[in-house]
Amino acid sequence: MPNLLRFLGSRRAAQLDRGQQADEALHPIVSALEGLEPDRARFFAAFAYVLARVAGSDLRMEQSETESMVGTLSELTGIADSEARLVVQIASSRMEDLEATQNYLVTREFGRLSDTAEKIQLLECLYTVAAADGVITGDESNEVASIAEEIGLSRGDALALRSRFRDKLAEFRKLKGEGN
Repeated sequence: MPNLLRFLGSRRAAQLDRGQQADEALHPIVSALEGLEPDRARFFAAFAYVLARVAGSDLRMEQSETESMVGTLSELTGIADSEARLVVQIASSRMEDLEATQNYLVTREFGRLSDTAEKIQLLECLYTVAAADGVITGDESNEVASIAEEIGLSRGDALALRSRFRDKLAEFRKLKGEGN
């Protein structure tokens, strides 16, 4: 019995540690959203972080993707574009600076904080951001599918939304030099 209690205790400690890592990743973003109620600030901080995760998944973040994130965040939160720009800048910087484990933990935190409609809304926003530069790369599409699973949706949910962006998907684009 002591081994079981030790195991359960270490498992709880690991959960707390993961929660602290998500807090560490989100704190600067939450601080920038000071005008919002704290729980909503945390929700939108995780939302912004996950948007940045997809925008950077192909190892480059285009200006059009940044502008899409700013517009999305401003529209959803009601904060000014200048504040949304600061939040996106912080989220992008945090996402680039932190390890993949924290990306996963922040995404799981978003899943914990959101209902099904908000999760689907996030996926739509992720595809919109990925498409902002004119093409959704395979890396971006795969990242959205992974995020869907991490927040408690299925790959099927992601694929259903993905079909709305078919004209932006890299794998359906004609190769250069291909005939009409």
